[in-house]
Amino acid sequence: MSMRGPFGGAPGPVHQTRDVRTTVRRLGRRLAPERLKLILALIMGIASVGFVVAGPQILGSATNVLFDGLVSKRLPLGTTKAHALELLRASGHRQLADMLQSMSITPGVGVNITRMGTILLFAVLVYAVGSLFNYALGYTMAGVTQRTVRRLREEVEEKLGRLPLAYFDSHPHGDVLSRVTNDIDNLTTTVQQGLSQLMTSALTVLGVLGMMFWISPLLAAVSLVVIPLALATTTLVARRSQRHFASQWRATGELNGLVEETHTGHELVQVYGRTEAVVSQFDSQNRALYESSFRAQFLSGIIQPTLQIVANLNYVAIAVIGGYRVASGLLSLGAVTAFIQYSRQFTMPLTQIASQMNLLQSGVASAERVFEFLDAPDETPDGPRVRQLDLVETSGASVVFDHVSFRYDSAVPLIEDFTLDVAPGSTVALVGATGAGKTTIVNLLVRFYEINGGRLLLDGVDYRELTRDEVRRHFGMVLQDTWVFSGTIRENIRYGREDATDDEVVEAARRARVDAFVRSLPEGYDTVLDDDASHLSAGQRQLLTIARAFLADQSVLILDEATSNVDTRTEVLIQEAMGQLRRGRTSFVIAHRLSTIRDADVIVVMDHGQIVEQGSHDELLDRGGVYADLYASQFAGVET
Repeated sequence: MSMRGPFGGAPGPVHQTRDVRTTVRRLGRRLAPERLKLILALIMGIASVGFVVAGPQILGSATNVLFDGLVSKRLPLGTTKAHALELLRASGHRQLADMLQSMSITPGVGVNITRMGTILLFAVLVYAVGSLFNYALGYTMAGVTQRTVRRLREEVEEKLGRLPLAYFDSHPHGDVLSRVTNDIDNLTTTVQQGLSQLMTSALTVLGVLGMMFWISPLLAAVSLVVIPLALATTTLVARRSQRHFASQWRATGELNGLVEETHTGHELVQVYGRTEAVVSQFDSQNRALYESSFRAQFLSGIIQPTLQIVANLNYVAIAVIGGYRVASGLLSLGAVTAFIQYSRQFTMPLTQIASQMNLLQSGVASAERVFEFLDAPDETPDGPRVRQLDLVETSGASVVFDHVSFRYDSAVPLIEDFTLDVAPGSTVALVGATGAGKTTIVNLLVRFYEINGGRLLLDGVDYRELTRDEVRRHFGMVLQDTWVFSGTIRENIRYGREDATDDEVVEAARRARVDAFVRSLPEGYDTVLDDDASHLSAGQRQLLTIARAFLADQSVLILDEATSNVDTRTEVLIQEAMGQLRRGRTSFVIAHRLSTIRDADVIVVMDHGQIVEQGSHDELLDRGGVYADLYASQFAGVET
């Protein structure tokens, strides 16, 4: 995708790489300043998992105390354990005797309530301490994430100030905004949730697996069979659902695009009688979205139940084998109950890791997009020779194009050997067909782009000896596309000069013919505008930007179709005000309506980056050349 920016920059492709390893390594380096916090988080994670993993073993001990007490109660009081086992074997209950052999029993004595209460209190303490470590882990990881992202946002903001205009001209604005907002937010969620979840899940798997092998290698081996089954099931279902998710989001984008288009052009849809066709198209796309969403949600929804079935089968196998080993005296009942809890804990983190993969992949993709933005080439640094200009606003400044050459694309010629000498305080009008290079000249004037050859001088000083800020400090600009920000009308006008007083703001508004309609508003100059000033007309928004230029009061003015959005009567008033503003200042005016530039000192007619005619309005009409043809084409109907 490519586009041309607001100042007519060169288009270019949006290049995206896909290097996951490099992105992960770079993301790891971003976390390097937090290494001590990460080590602390790892320690707290190990402690949290350790306490939680110890819980089932402690509860298993409580189960053994309870079961031993119940069995002891049923044996004759006054006999010993050995005597009781001998009696059982003599009566043919050899398997029962083998089970009792591994138990801690005292014939005739019931459950040891004191010991059992102590074990349960200890279990509560272990789980409580584990929870505290888990809370501390979450708090630490939140701090690590937010500090890392704060530094990343600061770097992105600084990068925005260093990028040349060519970057914004060659990248869609929506894509740039998405990188610096949505992608960073997504990365924040991934790091904060995914990193801690992966850490605790991996530690839990290792800890639980170790306890399972310690209790019973045989049962642990049975549980390990679940892993390939779970992975195969998840992979198979996820592979099929991924296609439907892609179709779902594609259909969502198409449907949103249709809704946006028909909402924006609602009047045209009504005028041309396309309502039924639009509704039919909406129904078709809505049906496609429903079908793809249903399949995607259904397939993704069966992963958890499928894993639950596998886990239940594992539970049955453990219960059967464990019960047999308890009956054989090879395992205690508490060990089996603890193992069953461990088997539940073992499958849970595997499911969590599987569910985090989409989040992690999305986060890595967002990180990659942010890093691509940060890797974009910076604007060429200012030269070592730095000078300052001391211009007098009431006399303007001279501007000289000395055999200037410039190309957006090195293979496509645009401006070659362009020479123009503008005297201080004069008004220069740039006219020509679309694509003639008028806006490019403006881009070079304010140094949005660097010239490829020749010299460009401001008040006799080469641009290369001035910083960009120094150049732009002496320029005021009014564009065809109005720009206002969220704030009051007073703040929008004062944007041209922040230290201006309220009286100066009102005076600038009066000279720009803004004061009358502003005072008609209930809040006057304190009226709050949103970012698109939707409750103001296009002409009123244009007047605000003109008032801003009045207040800035710079040495050189650039007016790019500054009156294109106002009515004829307002245009006459603005032209009078502009005449006052241009008096004693150097002005560059771009206009397609030639009636607005009759009083310009010099009219420069451009074609394909070259000056084809130059002179005053009357001189160019007398020559009967390109300008005369343009003028005649605009006013032929009026004269007739």
